[in-house]
Amino acid sequence: MFQDQLLAGRRILVTGGGTGLGKSMAAKFLSLGAEVHICGRRKGVCDDTATELMDSYGGRVATYGVDIRDAGAVDQMIETIFDDGPLTDLINNAAGNFISRTEELSPRGFDAVANIVMHGTFYVTHAVGKRWIAGGHRGNVVSITTTWVRNGSPYVVPSAMSKAAVHAMTMSLAAEWGRYGIRLNTIAPGEIPTEGMSKRIKPGDEAGAQTIKFNPMGRVGTMEELQNLAVFLISGGCDWINGETIAMDGAQALATGGNFYQLREWSDDDWRMARETIRAQNNKDRAQRD
Repeated sequence: MFQDQLLAGRRILVTGGGTGLGKSMAAKFLSLGAEVHICGRRKGVCDDTATELMDSYGGRVATYGVDIRDAGAVDQMIETIFDDGPLTDLINNAAGNFISRTEELSPRGFDAVANIVMHGTFYVTHAVGKRWIAGGHRGNVVSITTTWVRNGSPYVVPSAMSKAAVHAMTMSLAAEWGRYGIRLNTIAPGEIPTEGMSKRIKPGDEAGAQTIKFNPMGRVGTMEELQNLAVFLISGGCDWINGETIAMDGAQALATGGNFYQLREWSDDDWRMARETIRAQNNKDRAQRD
């Protein structure tokens, strides 16, 4: 679909680039000639991903062990990257989410999502954007959101609120920073199964059987589709797209709302089993960071 070396000369940062959707997009950018930077809290995972991607595609993947909830650490990482030249593109992919009845949420649980998705996304965008403006550089920001920014979602209220904030930031900064040649857009993907996130928001249905059953196109999304849309948005093929959220969900949100309303049918036992699955995944991730 894309010509060889389409992204040659580009320097792209992908947050949460060590696994899942971020790793997939990083791989595509690298295969098209970009210099790729990935960050995550688990630097060892990012290092392994970098080695894997460079073995497959060549090129350069730089890694950073950074918690994007820490504004100072984010600014230091971006300063380090810009010391060797400006980024050309930023992919805000790092996120956190889990299903819960909202009345059972703790402040800590709410903050675990909001501090990554809302605060962290702003910290990275701000650190990159202010350097682009100061240096007179053009740039692209693509943030991964959800279709719930348009209609909300029960049982994932911290994510719905935080992704809506990223949606608002995208529209706001598209209008404010457009005169500098800086564009901001978001991709709102439907379900693309990944190990970590699927266990937190679809426990017991990690393969997406329910999505397949009710999706107008009868399937879940693919990594390749996300890769292709992300590349198009930064490729220069249509630089007048600015401030938009593009749904990629096979019309799931139009047909069913695309959210977690169906969980109203769950019993207390269903919620107990979900909590156990989420706790096990959290412990697995924590052990990898340690």
